Amino acid sequence: MTDDSFKALVLDQDESGVSGALKTLNTEALPKGDVTIRVAYSSLNYKDGLVLTGKGRLVRNYPHVPGVDLAGTVEASDSPAFKPGDEVLATGWFIGERHWGGYAQKARLKSDWVMPLPEGLSAKRAMAIGTAGLTAMLCVLALEEHGLAPGDGEVVVSGAAGGVGSIAVAVLAALGHRVVASTGRAETHDYLRALGAEAIIDRAELAEPSTRPLASERWAGAIDGVGGQTLANILRATRYGGSVAACGLAGGADLPVTVIPFILRAVNLLGIESVQCPMARRKLAWERLARDLPMAALDAATEVAPLARVLELGPRILKGQVRGRVVVDVNA
Repeated sequence: MTDDSFKALVLDQDESGVSGALKTLNTEALPKGDVTIRVAYSSLNYKDGLVLTGKGRLVRNYPHVPGVDLAGTVEASDSPAFKPGDEVLATGWFIGERHWGGYAQKARLKSDWVMPLPEGLSAKRAMAIGTAGLTAMLCVLALEEHGLAPGDGEVVVSGAAGGVGSIAVAVLAALGHRVVASTGRAETHDYLRALGAEAIIDRAELAEPSTRPLASERWAGAIDGVGGQTLANILRATRYGGSVAACGLAGGADLPVTVIPFILRAVNLLGIESVQCPMARRKLAWERLARDLPMAALDAATEVAPLARVLELGPRILKGQVRGRVVVDVNA
């Protein structure tokens, strides 16, 4: 390949659905933007699985380069905020959905979407964190701002063996919270305990349908990436004044619960969204991740895959068959 060419995973759509293939593109194919980045790593998130399989109608135009995260080095910049050689990352802002993303060796973005690589983090570890880790930390920040402190009681994390859940467990445990990890995969119990979970609860217990407006008070706080019946049951069992950070809907978008937990126990339901999170808030979360996420735990939760494996991994993450975090090496 020449200096102007690069490898990318390109999705196309026809009557039979969405398909993808590795292709060699020229820099002239890159979208508009004022920062061109030589990508080192991307990552695999639940939303990437939706895009790769054509679910959720997230992509508006094809052909499309997916990948909601990327980290690398600035190659060219028309923005005063960045110069060639700067190490940067980008997540959110509909990158990999409405805009071409990180599953390529080059990307071109608006500078407003790009931030310097946080001090102390390599590009690889930044992508081990990625959107999933950013979301997890935004959940932690919201819980802290609503009064959750170490020693308050049990904090439950649903979908704990996934990307958001794994990092949430590790961060909460490192901060001194008593973490209860919810999962339906028995083979991940030792993994979750190594991340810092003090107890495991089977996801079936949290997903059991109930018409009761309240359950016995148990949770001082919660991070939920499942939604549906699981979120409803967590809310029913949250202690007076406790908070639940909701950031996903892997188990459903409905919420079969009454208003009783909110008006009788003053429970707070906190919506967490990372795509359009303001840059100041985003940088705070990344600073906290660099400080509070044990790197040994992050490394233990991470596997590295070449770009060619992404098409295989996309359907698997939607089925809950991917543990922890997957870093995508776009140059492998």
